[in-house]
Amino acid sequence: MSGRVAHKRVLVTGAARGMGRSHAMRLAEEGADLILVDVCASLPGLEYPLATVADLEETARLVRRCKRRAVTAVVDVRDEDALRRAVADAARELGGLDAAVANAGVLTAGTWDSTTGAHWRLVLDVNLIGAWNTCVAAIPFLLDAGGGSLVNISSAAGIKGSPLHIPYTASKQGMVGMSVALANELAGSGIRVNTVHPTGVPTGMAPASMHALLAETRTDLAPLFGNALPTAMIEPVDVSNAVLYLVSDESRYVTGLQFKVDAGVTIR
Repeated sequence: MSGRVAHKRVLVTGAARGMGRSHAMRLAEEGADLILVDVCASLPGLEYPLATVADLEETARLVRRCKRRAVTAVVDVRDEDALRRAVADAARELGGLDAAVANAGVLTAGTWDSTTGAHWRLVLDVNLIGAWNTCVAAIPFLLDAGGGSLVNISSAAGIKGSPLHIPYTASKQGMVGMSVALANELAGSGIRVNTVHPTGVPTGMAPASMHALLAETRTDLAPLFGNALPTAMIEPVDVSNAVLYLVSDESRYVTGLQFKVDAGVTIR
């Protein structure tokens, strides 16, 4: 087997659809075996449905079509103990772990005065604490391997003060602080920690109220979401190519990086 990540074993959360599926497929195309985790259930408080068990199994099928191994687990990343157990079981099945991609995330929309404590708890628990739980589940195996890569999927909102989804923006900026702190703490053990910052990507994470807010309520804020390059959105594979680089040994001396794949939205 050849490929840029040949024989690496990689955990991906939020793997059932969207960017998570794209990351898994791109890594499998380049030789990786995958641990695929998703909650596979919709969560109260979100305006859009989440993926299903059938979606997760389809991701596994696509990985296996690349002649790579895939182990699936239906787990909520907010549940630290369950995630640790699932990752440990899957890592034993694959013979270890070399990288983890904390991709699972959710989005709520609203003006400051319609944002509730429940919104904050849901978004921070999934996006920030869920990413932390993913790292914590993976790190012992990366230490056993003598090093590895943690890739945390943030957002352009993790760099830019994106309004109308303040808990999301806070969670993605918090992910940067967590990641650079971990990068310092784990560097001596050969573990690299980086964040990826996409602009808008068509993944199904799309509250209908966000469009209404920009089109009707706060039209003055719409320009903040415009990309510099002439595209309204990028494709999931554009982000997955960055993930592939950060998992691969091509980035062996890259750590603490905020890798923007944002079509220039953060320079506007």
